[in-house]
Amino acid sequence: MAAQDVLGQTARLASSSALLQVLFRVVTFGLNAFTLRYLSRELIGVVNVRLTLLYSTVVFLAREAFRRACLSGSAKRNWTKTINLLWLTVPLGVFWSVILGLVWLHLLEVPDPSVVPHYQAGVVAFGLSAIIELLGEPFWVLAQAHLFVRLKVIAESLSVVSKCILTVTLVILYPQWGLYIFSLAQLLYASVLVMCYVIYFVLFLGSPEATKKSFPVARVKALLPNFVKDETFVNWKEARLTWSFFKQSFLKQILTEGERYVMTFLNVLNFGDQGVYDIVNNLGSLVARFIFLPIEESFYVFFAKVLERGKTVKDQKQDDVAMAANVLELLLKLVLLIGLTITVFGYAYSQLALDIYGGSMLSSGTGPDLLRCYSLYVLFLAVNGVTECFTFASMCKEEVDRYNFVMLALSFIFLCISYFLTHWYGSVGFILANCFNMGIRIAHSTQYIYDYFRESTHRPLSGLLPSPALLLVYIISAVITAFSEVLFCCDKGWMARLIHISTGALCLAATLVTMFCTETKLIHFVRNQ
Repeated sequence: MAAQDVLGQTARLASSSALLQVLFRVVTFGLNAFTLRYLSRELIGVVNVRLTLLYSTVVFLAREAFRRACLSGSAKRNWTKTINLLWLTVPLGVFWSVILGLVWLHLLEVPDPSVVPHYQAGVVAFGLSAIIELLGEPFWVLAQAHLFVRLKVIAESLSVVSKCILTVTLVILYPQWGLYIFSLAQLLYASVLVMCYVIYFVLFLGSPEATKKSFPVARVKALLPNFVKDETFVNWKEARLTWSFFKQSFLKQILTEGERYVMTFLNVLNFGDQGVYDIVNNLGSLVARFIFLPIEESFYVFFAKVLERGKTVKDQKQDDVAMAANVLELLLKLVLLIGLTITVFGYAYSQLALDIYGGSMLSSGTGPDLLRCYSLYVLFLAVNGVTECFTFASMCKEEVDRYNFVMLALSFIFLCISYFLTHWYGSVGFILANCFNMGIRIAHSTQYIYDYFRESTHRPLSGLLPSPALLLVYIISAVITAFSEVLFCCDKGWMARLIHISTGALCLAATLVTMFCTETKLIHFVRNQ
């Protein structure tokens, strides 16, 4: 497939994934606002922090390394061996579910049954849902490698909507069920997701459309583990790359979910405070989840297909290198401007957003400061997502192994800093520690990108430099909106709030107009993809 075709399909995949994430976040925020009126903060804290951490840890450790290894390189490969390798995620998921389930049941603090009933059932259900989801991993990787956009949209939309409908129904009818509600909803989510992929491939394989596309898998039976006589069960090159990514994924998971591990294992916050932190954290991470994450996942596929691992820039097709460098530069500029916009306007509108969303329970105390810090953290997330996306897609196995040592050091430093900053600054300390962590990772990735393109004429890191005029407008907007918050927000009535909102809208409009006038290359790129 030509690089230009890959870019077009990748851009469509990223935009579709972004729309999916918008749907998921909107539904989740509505669900949180709804359940806050029926259930306790403690119950929400246990579900959103403790049990969700169990589920995400099992799934991440069992499949992340396999996904990165099996999506690297061309879609033309021995898919029988790749599918065999992907099925190993299931026993690995069972292993992690059992081990971590025992830890969650016997080594961690158990919530008060009168406040959070049925905790043990919740642990079992969330661990089981992770295993069910892993049953669909070969189907997911096959669809992702061939850029099946509509399948992902339909499958994930149906699973999320099904989960939310069941949750709302049970919360209204049987609020006393406690964790049974979220356990059943999580099991339904995983089951619907896997069934969508299975049903699609059952109908697709052998169809005229599959034949027309020369799809590499002809029968449904080929999607199951297959032993081929006189051949190895898996591609050992992929297996070794998977092992390298596995060592890295363990560390990346600690860095990604570090604050939840600190909360879960060190008990620095009670379950109620964990619930408030998670709600604010989800609100703050809205843009990161529905824009930055889809861009990172989709363009990882693009860079991995266009560039060849282990080869220098001079040894690759120069047209492909030029396209990769141009796309990387524009992606960096795009996420940088989105991050700067969130940082500038998030500072002055955090308290208002929390007050509208959750009332005084969220807008009082540390809630606004937490969201303000998260607005800055979004900028770090934006840049890190793209730089690491390119780095992981182009690193050879040896470079991945070396980076594992960097991640090991970062993991230890991050956990230590999180623990101490949380004792000093409360939940805000988690965000400050994450900013430090992301800053170090960005420095490492940008150094790699600089070295990668050093022997070429391409300088994609110039995407991290906004125009001076736009930077000036950002500074002026930050000052004006900060004064507006002091004068009009948030206990002076709705008329004062509307003035504060109008002030921000005018500043945002001025920022966008300046952006359109100064960043013409980026605007052209976004319009054409």
